[in-house]
Amino acid sequence: MEILKIVIPKWNIAEITGYDPMTTFWQDFSIADKFGNEAIADTYRRVKAEWKDNYKHWTELCLVLNHKIWQWHERDNQKATLYDRLWKEADGMTAEWPDEQQEYYFQITD
Repeated sequence: MEILKIVIPKWNIAEITGYDPMTTFWQDFSIADKFGNEAIADTYRRVKAEWKDNYKHWTELCLVLNHKIWQWHERDNQKATLYDRLWKEADGMTAEWPDEQQEYYFQITD
């Protein structure tokens, strides 16, 4: 029996920005990274179905997707391109939010 070992890279967002993550999105996408682009896309679909109406969680999703673009941009262009496409979709969905929610989004992501 082969054992699969998945090492999840540390997301140092708190050290960089002071933002304290409230979800497991970083871990979820880090696990999906090990299984390829379809797993990444599936993880995004599941997160979207569950959390698209929670602006704070959606904001964190956008942070994670953006950081994943930069994590992969030099090592795996296909993954970086996929994360970029997902981020653009997720970010675009925030344009329809009320002002208070958009203010939160911009404060956290700026």
